[in-house]
Amino acid sequence: MQFRLPLFPSSIKLINNSVGVFEKDGIVYFLLNGLPIYSHKQDDMQAFRFFTSNLVFQGLCKKAEIRETFHVTIDYINRACKLFEKEGELGFFKPENRHGYCHKLIGDNLIKAQQLLDAGENNCSIARSCQVGESAIRYALKKGYLKKNLKNQRFP
Repeated sequence: MQFRLPLFPSSIKLINNSVGVFEKDGIVYFLLNGLPIYSHKQDDMQAFRFFTSNLVFQGLCKKAEIRETFHVTIDYINRACKLFEKEGELGFFKPENRHGYCHKLIGDNLIKAQQLLDAGENNCSIARSCQVGESAIRYALKKGYLKKNLKNQRFP
């Protein structure tokens, strides 16, 4: 059975001497010296990642304290803290702009891949030429971003 992490306590649990947390009616509340400072929905993981990395960044608690309180991995916390330091709040709440496209197989690279497909090259050689993984070529073919020309195929 897999647990859903992080685990939020239903009664007040202290992260350290000055910061506490509890969950009530699906809302997670963070307290600083007994006063509420932030809240988010229990299933809003981006808000959780944002605020816990903000707590670490401000020096109000340590990464190990977050890990012990919420039972998340240290890698999870490190990635969130790195994102917070690099992009701030916007890094957690900006919309995803890739929309299912392979980020390396766009523009001129996509045109080059199609030309190689039209010339009858196989997926592996096209991937090497475009400096992408062969899986990116297969994905583009599956989604219809690239079209295979069957009459020019080289068969062994």
